[in-house]
Amino acid sequence: MEASIHSVPSSENRIWAGRVVSALPVLFLLFDGVIHILKISPVVEGFAKVGFPLGASVPLGIIEIICIILYVIPRTSGLGAVLLTGYLGGAVATNVRIEAPLFGYILFPVYVGVLVWGGRWLRDERVRALIPLRA
Repeated sequence: MEASIHSVPSSENRIWAGRVVSALPVLFLLFDGVIHILKISPVVEGFAKVGFPLGASVPLGIIEIICIILYVIPRTSGLGAVLLTGYLGGAVATNVRIEAPLFGYILFPVYVGVLVWGGRWLRDERVRALIPLRA
């Protein structure tokens, strides 16, 4: 027996809320990608702190911006969300490896990921069908 997804149109308010929630991680991650490309001093210091070669900064910034572009295009938003989740998972792993504080560093990429998927959940009925949040 196959479950059917009811095609109930999303309310305009839910779609706009999803756009606002999605804009928060997009703006933050876009800023982060750009500063990786520009290699400003906090990026240089951060890479030294985590033990990554500074030469990885630009490729990581480019990858991050590509993932963001995929996320903001409605047709490829799901792929972008999955790729951003992987990128943010790498940030969590890096912070765990250097024994960074849990609430200031380790969980921050998780919060960004929740906003990425929360925005998708609000904007896309298919995501709501996969992740039903009803009691």
